[in-house]
Amino acid sequence: MKYEVPIWEKANLTLEEAAAYSGVGINRIRDISDEKNCPFVLWVGTKRLIKRKAFEKYLERAYSI
Repeated sequence: MKYEVPIWEKANLTLEEAAAYSGVGINRIRDISDEKNCPFVLWVGTKRLIKRKAFEKYLERAYSI
């Protein structure tokens, strides 16, 4: 049995989930998370995950992205 966790309850999101959740495009999220000191990216080997709460805070403070 596979359990599906709703996006709004996940701690970390894939790029696709983060784009669907925020309305920001995948390519833009990828560009922002490539920056050296990105506060919301979590690297698991070569896999990039987006820390949902940190991403929300980033978007709340941003004027434009």
